[in-house]
Amino acid sequence: MSNLTFSENVSQVAQRDILELQAKIGVFSAGEGTEEAFRKYRLARGVYGQRQPGVQMIRIKLPYGRITADQLVRIADCSDKYATGNLHATTRQDIQLHFVKLADSPQLWAELEDAGITLREACGNTVRNVTASFRAGVDPDEPFDVTPYAHSIFEYFLRNPICQEMGRKFKIAVSSSEKDTAFGFMHDVGLIPKWGQNASGETVRGFKVLIGGGLGAQPFLAQTAHEFLEQQQVIPFIEALIRVFDRYGERTRRHKARMKFLLNDLGLEGLLEKVEEERLALKNKEFNVETTAFDVEVPARESLSTEAIVALAQSTLSEAEVPAFTQWLTTNVFEQKQKGWYGVQLRVLLGDFHSSVARQLADLVRQYAADDLRVTVNQGYLLRFVKTEDLPALYLKLKELGLADPGFDSTADITTCPGTDTCNLAITSSYGITRVLEKMMQEEFPDTIYNNDIKIKISGCMNGCGQHSASNIGFHGSSIKNGKLVLPALQVLLGGGFTGDGAGQIGDKVIKIPAKRGPESIRLLLRDYEANAYEGEYFNQYYARQTKNYFYQLLKPLADLSALTDDDYRDWDHDELYKTEIGVGECAGVLIDLVGTTLIEAEEKLLLATENFQSGVWADAIYHAYNVFITSAKALLIGESINTNTQHGIVKDFDEHFGASFYPTGTEEQNGFRTLVFSINKNEPTEAFASQFIASAQDFLARVKTFRETQLADSGAPQLQELVHGQDS
Repeated sequence: MSNLTFSENVSQVAQRDILELQAKIGVFSAGEGTEEAFRKYRLARGVYGQRQPGVQMIRIKLPYGRITADQLVRIADCSDKYATGNLHATTRQDIQLHFVKLADSPQLWAELEDAGITLREACGNTVRNVTASFRAGVDPDEPFDVTPYAHSIFEYFLRNPICQEMGRKFKIAVSSSEKDTAFGFMHDVGLIPKWGQNASGETVRGFKVLIGGGLGAQPFLAQTAHEFLEQQQVIPFIEALIRVFDRYGERTRRHKARMKFLLNDLGLEGLLEKVEEERLALKNKEFNVETTAFDVEVPARESLSTEAIVALAQSTLSEAEVPAFTQWLTTNVFEQKQKGWYGVQLRVLLGDFHSSVARQLADLVRQYAADDLRVTVNQGYLLRFVKTEDLPALYLKLKELGLADPGFDSTADITTCPGTDTCNLAITSSYGITRVLEKMMQEEFPDTIYNNDIKIKISGCMNGCGQHSASNIGFHGSSIKNGKLVLPALQVLLGGGFTGDGAGQIGDKVIKIPAKRGPESIRLLLRDYEANAYEGEYFNQYYARQTKNYFYQLLKPLADLSALTDDDYRDWDHDELYKTEIGVGECAGVLIDLVGTTLIEAEEKLLLATENFQSGVWADAIYHAYNVFITSAKALLIGESINTNTQHGIVKDFDEHFGASFYPTGTEEQNGFRTLVFSINKNEPTEAFASQFIASAQDFLARVKTFRETQLADSGAPQLQELVHGQDS
């Protein structure tokens, strides 16, 4: 493996991350360690296994989708050097590179860090990318700019010990207004900005706080935890919530391990009670966000109507070009809250463009816009602070790049995940059906570029990376068995997204149809809506009025398998006969000494606790020490084949099975292991408590290792445990 090179711009903490990744890759490539342990490690560093063996998808973490022109060029350079030259924008405002060799990922990361970009915690059971409304800071509807709050949340939880190895991922979204354009209603935490009153009666900034939303096979709407929470309380609340999720969240049954299920089990009141119990132990009881660094002051400019801008453009554009410019101006451009300045939205098919396009786009940003692009939640891009007089020239340049198609975020602008092109879990081709639908919309429903009410979203499987459950019309990949043959299918969902009054809702599963009949389903739905909806009736209102059964009957003929053709047994973009083939998974059955490897993890956590204590970061040191207790106890429980679903359960089971041996009555820990471990949230995170807690954790780990050595001596050999395929260890 080649030596890594770092520029002076790469921080010491990032260098350590990257060197550790390279070392882990070396160990794994040498056949040492386990696939499961390595998988968990690399996912938290943005390295994700693809459907194709031997290559990786690299997910680049872009908080709230913000990126500069130079950073866009750096990503393009890395894609050319290490990937395929393609940049894929995601629904969570990341950019992904595909077909990267595992051995290349550390140097790729180092080159991104040189430009101020991280991979850390872009995947895995961590706090994922913090998303936000892409119009934040320029949104005419916003009470205040949420950008600094989203940025502070990202920074606060990056490398934070409370969220490095949770049972499952944790997603946070910050909307810019009550319209909830960041889709807070489907996130673990959703924040909506508001002005409210503090205890002194002063008008202050704050947020409506939603928790426990999520998509996937069992989508849940988020519940309201606080109608108004002052801004300085938001990060402490999220920290306490994550601590509760880390401790009580499911860890064995992956499909039940999201925050939404914990909320469902405990109830809102019960969950918030546990959140309150964590307050004493928090690093910060309040956290005031510094906003001045994000303040944007621009001179006021003349505000012009669409007609006036078109008239201005006529002196620059040819007569034949004016109608297309007018369409683009109407559908892709909006006046910012800064009067006389414009946001220009780029519609990007499949969220993909080539590195050569990225570099030319970066040049246009430098020439015509602020150095602050935003990746949008519908896989496009937003250019900000464009002058009125520059709109015609910018339009022509974007058209040359293929980035001036009208209809941004319209019915014709379909959101999709990569599907079977690269994803391990996908069942059908999302890209294929999306290309066909967008072409059909352009030819048969050209006016849909002006419709912003009906959103179409597609996922290759039920997991929902394309956010199909949160769209008016959604599809997710599936299959249908017909005799001995199997054909690709689409599950149709209707009524998701937003109600007519702006509230979020989850779509209903209506019917499953062969994938090749997807276009006809859209034809039926759009024509029916056009023919029968009331004047001004929003699609979801129409759906609610007609009811699910009406649409089931409407689409039922498409589910008829009596007249299948040979083509129905082939997926979009594929010539071969379809078969349900999920790619190589992220874990496989192996035989390992899970007890030994788990104790190694405990030793690593003790080292982190000691390092943080020496650096004076008491709260983080304490949490790492807490994980020493949990991981060490888990090791012995594994040795006895005792299932451990939650951290709270680990403590309870250890007390029951080993407590008397480790902490007999009469010792200083006579109240038991549980009391010792959970003293973490009964004390302020002081230096004195950190010192005591780490010492206790170190002593406990030593006792566990001695106990384990005695076990091995008695048995004469290491105890092997089978790691079941798909199980989280």
